[in-house]
Order: sequence, then C-alpha cells, then structure tokens
Amino acid sequence: MKITSVVCRLLCLMGTVSLLSACQSTYYSAMEQVGVHKRDILVDRVDNAKESQEEAQEQFKSALDQYRAVVSFNGGEIETLYERLNAEYEDSEAAAEEVRERIEKVEHVAEALFDEWEEELNLYTSSRLRRQSERQLNETQSRYKSLIRAMKRAEGRMQPVLSALQDNVLFLKHNLNARAIGALKDELAGIRQDVDVMIREMSVAIQESDQFIADMKQE
Repeated sequence: MKITSVVCRLLCLMGTVSLLSACQSTYYSAMEQVGVHKRDILVDRVDNAKESQEEAQEQFKSALDQYRAVVSFNGGEIETLYERLNAEYEDSEAAAEEVRERIEKVEHVAEALFDEWEEELNLYTSSRLRRQSERQLNETQSRYKSLIRAMKRAEGRMQPVLSALQDNVLFLKHNLNARAIGALKDELAGIRQDVDVMIREMSVAIQESDQFIADMKQE
C-alpha cells in the first residue's frame, strides 16, 4: 500500500504531527473509497514489517560474517577488508531504518483503526451486536499489543549491534594495520552475542506477525 498523491507526500514531508495526521487520514479515506479498509491496511503493513525484519536478520548475519573475515585476516589488503565491513555496516543501518519505518506505519494505522472502531461502537442500536463488536475489538487490541511489544523489542536489539559495528569500522578506518585487526578480535564475541540475541527476538516478532495476520484474516 503506497501513497501516490503528490499533495499527501508533500504534507508528510513537512514533518508536523498535525500534517502527518491529515496525510494519513487522507490516505485512509482514499483507500476506503476503493474498498480497502484500515483493517486490510494493517494486515498489509504487518506483513511488510515482517518482511523487513526477515531481511534485517539476513543483513546482520552478513555483517557478522564480514566481521569474522576481518578478524581472520592473515595477509592481503586491509583497506579492502575495511571497505567491505563499512559497506556491511551501512547496509545494516539501512535495514534497521527500514524496520523502524515499517513498525511506525503499523502503529499509525493500528491507532486509526482502533479509534474508529471505538467510535463506531456508539452507533449500534443492537446491544447484542455492540457487545460482540466490543469483545472483538478488545481481543484484537490484546493481540496487537503483544505483536507490537515483540516488534519493538526486536527493533531495540539492533542498536547495540549497529553501535559496535560503527565503533569497529571507525577504529579500522584510522588504523589499517595488523595491530588493529588484533584489537577487533576482542570485540567479536560480544558482537556475535548481540547478533544472536537480535535474531532470536526478531524470530519471535516474525512468528507473532504470522499469527496476528492469520487471526485477522479469520475474523
């Protein structure tokens, strides 16, 4: 689901909360006109966020592999190793930003959906249907809270890895010699542990996403 309106994109880029809200509202209204409701958009964005997390997992694994290649250096061009490690760091940073942005999009549409759902409860004339809808809302909110906690927890695990990679890339940049490689070896265990934890947390979030999507499609 992408916003194609030039006006809406310009409003979003202006960066204020009110304009962003207006942009989102305009988008949701336009999508509803063609039969795509907030519920559908939420499912789509959760799927997109899951996809970005899967890609981030692979990217961080690749960065760790390149770090291992650097500390296993036994001859050759150290500058080439630095350039490869720096490229992996930059790709990891981009992957992390993509995860953050897609989680934010999930949060935006979820908030809009639940606000709308709450407001529409007051429109029912049937108390039985109102209670049923309210129960479904509460159940959906509960599942969503579990999902977003898992996503946020996994997202938070990326920063320690990025910080460590940045430190080591900077250190290597200004010390292109075998002694610097030796210093980086001491950091490997910590980085590997942080990557392993991040991957585990992200796997949990991915599983939560799959379950949330399946539940939403069944209702």
